[in-house]
Amino acid sequence: MDLNSSLYIHIPFCSSFCDYCDFYSVSVNNISEEYIDAYLFALIEDIKFQINYFNIENIPTVYIGGGTPSVLGKKIGILLKKLNSISQFSPFEFTIEANPESITKEFLDICKEGGVTRLSIGVQTLHNKSRMSVNRKGSDPILHNCLSLLSNVFNSSFSVDLMAGLPFQTEEVIINDIKRVLQYKPCHISLYSLTLEKETLLFKKIKNKKIILPDIDTSDTIWMIGQELLVKNEFEHYEISNFALDGKRSFHNMRYWQMQNWIGAGAAASGTIINEDEKCAKRYTYRNDIDLYIKNPNLNNAVFEEVDNKTLLKDTLLMGYRLKEGPDEELFNKRFDLTIEKCIPQSLKKWKNKNKILFLNKFLSDAFDELDLIRVNSC
Repeated sequence: MDLNSSLYIHIPFCSSFCDYCDFYSVSVNNISEEYIDAYLFALIEDIKFQINYFNIENIPTVYIGGGTPSVLGKKIGILLKKLNSISQFSPFEFTIEANPESITKEFLDICKEGGVTRLSIGVQTLHNKSRMSVNRKGSDPILHNCLSLLSNVFNSSFSVDLMAGLPFQTEEVIINDIKRVLQYKPCHISLYSLTLEKETLLFKKIKNKKIILPDIDTSDTIWMIGQELLVKNEFEHYEISNFALDGKRSFHNMRYWQMQNWIGAGAAASGTIINEDEKCAKRYTYRNDIDLYIKNPNLNNAVFEEVDNKTLLKDTLLMGYRLKEGPDEELFNKRFDLTIEKCIPQSLKKWKNKNKILFLNKFLSDAFDELDLIRVNSC
């Protein structure tokens, strides 16, 4: 069967590491140019392999994340050139993540010439004390120079990541961050709440009382103030942590939230391919091992998981209700041969006039409890 599938590419290299990050990455400062070239070559081999393996006819959206893809510098052109030579590669949206300290005009020009349509820039905060407390690189001049470059080269076709709940962050800080960022006219802003992950340096610092985070109520208030300010500035709150001007949603991420197909390439990357006929899916994740990936860039070194019908249904609700409008009802009906209303009628009735995005965990708890009472055939 031929199918459409989005593509995620993982670049597992960073110039430095933020204390809160638990994504797989290695220091770009300790590896050779040849090693990076070998990894980029492996990516292309892997993508071609997966296109053939899954009979992919078209790749509508692409997202290159990390790590920090912008540390590749002009080498990003090698990857873009190879991608554009693949016949199934015809994305209408092509996003690359970047960090301010590694963005140059040369990098942006190469991206634009290579077909990139959208940049996602990790600012997190413009408040120096908060940035320094979690080892986030970038000074005030660097951040503003980066945003100015983006505004000039990509016009408004870029997204900015901001974070709520950082050390030393206050209501005034988040308001100032948003107002200053809006001066550069991004079309999309992600406002995340800081999630404290075990095994991170930040977790250890907090445990040892070297750093203090705002309490939960304060963090929630900071986020809500940011949310209100973005909506006031005509940004649609279309997903839990994401805000966009009209027509400027992240369509690649929309495919994740709508539980459509995507393949993942690179060490630590994951993918999900849905079998619509059997109403189940295959999910896979590559091991956190760059050397292994370079030696064997195909699905042999990925860990596979079979996703049965009921799990796929729950995942479709879980991801779909992250969105303002909820899951794609037409896709849901076709995929599971039943409507969402028939699936969780009591939960929908209870939450009819409530904001599901702001209270998603509570809504899903009700929905899954109700879902467990009905029989869904496994595939």
